[in-house]
Amino acid sequence: MKKPLLPVTSRVLAARRTHINQAIQQLPPLGARPLTIEGRVAGWVTSRVIEHIGHLDGVSVDDEAVHVVPDTANHRSLQEVIDMLAHTLKEAGCLRGWRNEQLDVIGEGRVLGTIERAAMRPLGLLTTAVHLNAWSADGGIWVAKRSDTKTTDPSMWDTLVGGLVSAGEAADVSLLRESQEEAGLDPADLHERTAIRTIVRMHRKVPEGYQVENILVSDCVLADDVVQANQDGEVSQIENIDLSTLWQWLEDGKFTHEAELVILDSLQNRLMDAPAGSV
Repeated sequence: MKKPLLPVTSRVLAARRTHINQAIQQLPPLGARPLTIEGRVAGWVTSRVIEHIGHLDGVSVDDEAVHVVPDTANHRSLQEVIDMLAHTLKEAGCLRGWRNEQLDVIGEGRVLGTIERAAMRPLGLLTTAVHLNAWSADGGIWVAKRSDTKTTDPSMWDTLVGGLVSAGEAADVSLLRESQEEAGLDPADLHERTAIRTIVRMHRKVPEGYQVENILVSDCVLADDVVQANQDGEVSQIENIDLSTLWQWLEDGKFTHEAELVILDSLQNRLMDAPAGSV
């Protein structure tokens, strides 16, 4: 793979990473309380969410936290109570859409159940996102523009592939699935990609609640004859841009925070791998 000169110094790159890290490490919304599920800390809930779920059987609220347990009085399992939380928030208008996609509910490193994807951020639950930095042989990078109908960050630029890990799904499996859905890539197109690595756990206030997310990424170089084509309607445009354009777009704020994080990580790795005196 050709390695053109990066348009930035290591100091500038480090400053940019510091800037974006400050933007994605925020305290929970004012008035939010920890959410425990069967005794394990699992999320953060805002006062608005507490108003809608605090009365439910299996839910109790005290001065320190909101607690969710099985509803033994009505013979509801923990999973049934979790499902009830999601449907209650949907009826209350607290969710941004409904995806019919289940994600794992994790508390203190343990999977406690699953829940509708749209309920994750209103409950401040931990999600895991996998991204692919897809480079071209000439040193450019493939990026995708999010559809203007996306509920989160519409029309922003993103990595070529990025999505949440579904319930019970390994990160590698999720990356291959998202690569096919978002860019029409087959596993053979990614046979030389790097191992998935964790970049950071981000904590960010969002309109519907609190985003707590592990950001994972893999890098690859796509062969010249590989054709990218979105399959799920969530991408409006795919482009290959050179590093000068990439850096300008980063400075202009055209990328989502998550995409910028993983792109900066890849740029940092390229800077470290570059021959002495070449950047």
